[in-house]
Amino acid sequence: MADILTDEYRDGLRRGELLIQKCPDCGTLTLYPKYACTNCQSEQWEWQPAGGHGVLHSFTVSRIGAPIGFEDDLPYALAVVKLDEGVQLLGRLIADEDGDWSGFRCDDLLEYVPTPDDDRPIAWFRRRAS
Repeated sequence: MADILTDEYRDGLRRGELLIQKCPDCGTLTLYPKYACTNCQSEQWEWQPAGGHGVLHSFTVSRIGAPIGFEDDLPYALAVVKLDEGVQLLGRLIADEDGDWSGFRCDDLLEYVPTPDDDRPIAWFRRRAS
């Protein structure tokens, strides 16, 4: 299903890019995509690549009851990540080498991992090397 509001964001993920909206009138950055700037109500958006670094705000591990199309991914972790640009988004959290997420803590430093997937464009994050 095409949605003009999210097409550019999803296409960016398919190319391995994490994009955020920038209002050319006032400079406000936003994610998830919006039709109008929440600061000045301008409808003139530009897309810019995010730096890809952020902080883990919260996460949860799903072990049962995945939505249709994600059953084979169990278990998986969903994370709220605050990017260095100041916007937050929901993405997938890559487990540590042991295949577990138990070592993750809020405020861990994360980085975006390009994982192009034409069928399911999703932002993926892993722990950033110190």
